[in-house]
Amino acid sequence: MDWNLLACQLFGNGHRITREGDFLHGEVAFDSEMLTVIGTTAHAPIGVQLALQQARVVLDTITHQPGRAILLLIDTQGQQLRRRDELLGINRAMAHLGMCIDLARRRGHRVIGLVYDQALSGGFITSGLIADACDALPEAEIRVMRLPAMARVTKLPESMLARLSESNPVFAPGVDNYIAMGGVRRLWKGDLVAALRQALAEASPTDRRAEDGAARGGRRMAAAVIQRVLDAA
Repeated sequence: MDWNLLACQLFGNGHRITREGDFLHGEVAFDSEMLTVIGTTAHAPIGVQLALQQARVVLDTITHQPGRAILLLIDTQGQQLRRRDELLGINRAMAHLGMCIDLARRRGHRVIGLVYDQALSGGFITSGLIADACDALPEAEIRVMRLPAMARVTKLPESMLARLSESNPVFAPGVDNYIAMGGVRRLWKGDLVAALRQALAEASPTDRRAEDGAARGGRRMAAAVIQRVLDAA
């Protein structure tokens, strides 16, 4: 979905979200409260500049609007694969963005991620997957790594990974598989305003991804292992 169409459906034609290149940001009124909106568009590759732009808005919100909810609009092809960004320390910039989002959560800001188009790789990991909860539109495309790349990293045959992906969501792309694993909480269908209202009402700093994955059958062991570690601590 086009970001502006989505914004109009959620906040009306007079929304105050601005696009600067691939960067989206603004303040909007929703149910008599103000929200900070941060995001990306055009399948943006997340490089140093874009990561720091998003982090700056998060920090400004923490500083000047304590407790204000933050909505992350996600459309990214992953991290910027460019020598310049590697030399500038893209790993540190993306880690900084993730830590800023984590700080906002710990300071009492509700942070909701919404994958409205595409979410790949590190650009998704350091944004939507760190939010209190990440939701998605039904037509969204989500994956961390394509099977050919996964085969190169794991040294396993791509044909084997393809077979595993048929029964195990961990190896398979697609929004339904991320719901099964608990990475995506729910799909926004029909009334998007009602979906955002519900997402804000149910936002919690407690991370339920492992529990959701176990309940949905997509990650059967993560919650149990986490509990064993906690019991042994």
